[in-house]
Amino acid sequence: MNRSCTVRLALFLLLAAAGCTGRGADSADEGGDVVAPGAPDCPPLETRPPNATGQRPAFPGQTRACAVASNVDFDVQVVAGGLVHPWAVEPLPGGDLLVTERPGRMRIVTAAGRVGAPIAGLPPVDARGQGGLLDVALSPDFATDRTLFWSYTEPRQGGNGTAVARGVLSPDGTRVEDVRVIFRAEPTYAGTAHFGSRLAFGPDGMLYITTGDRFETPRRVHAQRLDNHLGKVLRIAPDGTVPADNPFVGRGDARPEVWTLGHRNVQAMAFDPQGRLWTVEHGPQGGDELNLIRPGLNYGWPVVSYGEEYSGAPIEGAVTARPGYEQPVYYWDPVIAPSGAEWYTGDAFPAWRGSLFVGSLRERRLVRLIVEGDRVTGEEHLLMERGKRIRDVRQGPDGAIYVVTDEDDGEVWRIVPAR
Repeated sequence: MNRSCTVRLALFLLLAAAGCTGRGADSADEGGDVVAPGAPDCPPLETRPPNATGQRPAFPGQTRACAVASNVDFDVQVVAGGLVHPWAVEPLPGGDLLVTERPGRMRIVTAAGRVGAPIAGLPPVDARGQGGLLDVALSPDFATDRTLFWSYTEPRQGGNGTAVARGVLSPDGTRVEDVRVIFRAEPTYAGTAHFGSRLAFGPDGMLYITTGDRFETPRRVHAQRLDNHLGKVLRIAPDGTVPADNPFVGRGDARPEVWTLGHRNVQAMAFDPQGRLWTVEHGPQGGDELNLIRPGLNYGWPVVSYGEEYSGAPIEGAVTARPGYEQPVYYWDPVIAPSGAEWYTGDAFPAWRGSLFVGSLRERRLVRLIVEGDRVTGEEHLLMERGKRIRDVRQGPDGAIYVVTDEDDGEVWRIVPAR
């Protein structure tokens, strides 16, 4: 029995001892969530004291969701190692994987685990601190146009900034050609933190981009202003042009690419099976957030937050709720340091279908959330025994779950049903 099975058994016994009526498995071979109904009456997964004391959630279940045990047996296969701080994994048609490394390399890792040479043709990156080569996404028409999109920290006169480029992967997979930068976050700033950045294509065919607030306290104000790209979710067409139906198009005080504002540092973003956009962002000390993204809305940072400064002091001017600002669907306190997210829709794990998976850097685990409508009703933590910083998580065409670990000797994992 692996450790995850032991944890699930312990959680089941805990729920039974508490007198909760659990929801049984669908079948013995498929598994199913064992969770007490009604968040206020069941044991939460998180029981440690919060980072930020004296705060209260805006509604029941907004934090510390029920502990969930999914009764799923799985194996973790190490596909490849020796990668330097891999940041993203993107499954390719046919079973191979695209992997980015923060120092500025993109590689193809074959399904059999062979690590290819760095793909040539990428522009230079500023790989200091949290910067470097970040996310990668395939064109919706990749099977025919072989186009890639990637985000990175672009070195510039006077500093750096998040940029997005596109290029065509050569037939042999060794280089990208016809490379063009299609987006540059402004303003430029000489810093090394909070670049975001995730990329995702929506059902509308548009490219969504996340950025960070650039970390330092004087920069936070940019997240609340429309005249810049910092602390935002952005939306552009694949050629870099701005869609005419973006919410702030035509306003003289706004960047037309802005889709939403008031974000701190978004390193996780995914569309759910219903086509809704979700982000998971780093809070300060306390207050990592899961947000349901709707165009034109303000998600609060830094004037609304469930966190505190790293010093333990309150965030100046911040409260947990204000009229006109969106509440997070869910928040973690203590934080998990989220990076990478994926809604599972595959057939390999029927019991996990519809779950949201989120990588955790600080807690070194894979987080699974049960989301019903727009509320989190259960939380499960997996892979804790491996003790690795999980940077990204993706579902492959085979229904397996692929993970990269953010380490000096980073790895690619494939999560498959146990044999």
